[in-house]
Amino acid sequence: MVPTNSVDSKPSTAGQFDLKAYLAERRQQVEAALDQAVALRYPETLYEAMRYSLLAGGKRLRPILCLATCELAGGSTALAMPTACALEMIHTMSLIHDDLPAMDNDDYRRGRLTNHKVYGEDVAILTGDALLTYAFEHVATQTQGADPNQVLRVVAGLGKAVGGEGLVGGQIVDLASEGNPDVTLETLTYIHNHKTAALLEISVTSGAMLAGASEDDIDHLRQYAQRIGLAFQIVDDILDITSTPETLGKSVGKDITAQKVTYPSLWGLDESRRQASQLIEAAKESLAGFGDLRLPLLAIADFIVARTY
Repeated sequence: MVPTNSVDSKPSTAGQFDLKAYLAERRQQVEAALDQAVALRYPETLYEAMRYSLLAGGKRLRPILCLATCELAGGSTALAMPTACALEMIHTMSLIHDDLPAMDNDDYRRGRLTNHKVYGEDVAILTGDALLTYAFEHVATQTQGADPNQVLRVVAGLGKAVGGEGLVGGQIVDLASEGNPDVTLETLTYIHNHKTAALLEISVTSGAMLAGASEDDIDHLRQYAQRIGLAFQIVDDILDITSTPETLGKSVGKDITAQKVTYPSLWGLDESRRQASQLIEAAKESLAGFGDLRLPLLAIADFIVARTY
């Protein structure tokens, strides 16, 4: 494990950590970096559309996880920031495309009209394409001070997380499963391990890779990420039933409308909450031995499941 910054033998807890202040500070850093990374230039319509969705706010959870694990492994926020921005570009692309009429057909995202509702479907598709491809360019050209082999590893990991073995693979199985009441738990878990957890996994591991973490540490962080990724999706399924558009900033009840099998539809709400909490506890156990530097990750894990209540 990486060296800890505490000699106290008592385990630290996320309750000692001010997550609200941490997220606010990191979110501000990410927002500033994104604003600089995607400046308005010709052709203005494309860059306006990119900035419209990219700078629309949100939790910025994926870039923040990347920054946190880079620091945990002895690196800096500056080292990881290009990758953190790339993760948000990829995530934003996935939201733009997911909201299209051919996919989930949503009108609102992050409390505002979806990209295709403002700019049209044609521009929205190209906007997502531009964000996805620029993400890889940004990592390759803007990362400073990292081992080139680790940068290459991050680029390859991003490609896997968003392609057929990741987000796109999960999305296509998800589309094929709509309206099928016989979707199994195994298929549902496949969908979300790829559609949701894969990008969260590379968000966590990429920061550690850039900082030169050991393979053992990266494996523990991967376990953490996989568990919070699945818990995140279970909570999203719950919120689609229990929350409101005003609270979420996006449409609710769309899973029922699309006749999708979800974790609550298989398990019920109470069991879904229990499973999510169990995954979060297992995720936190994966971080044993990292010392106080793991506190942001512990607190983020608790935040993910606390969204249910």
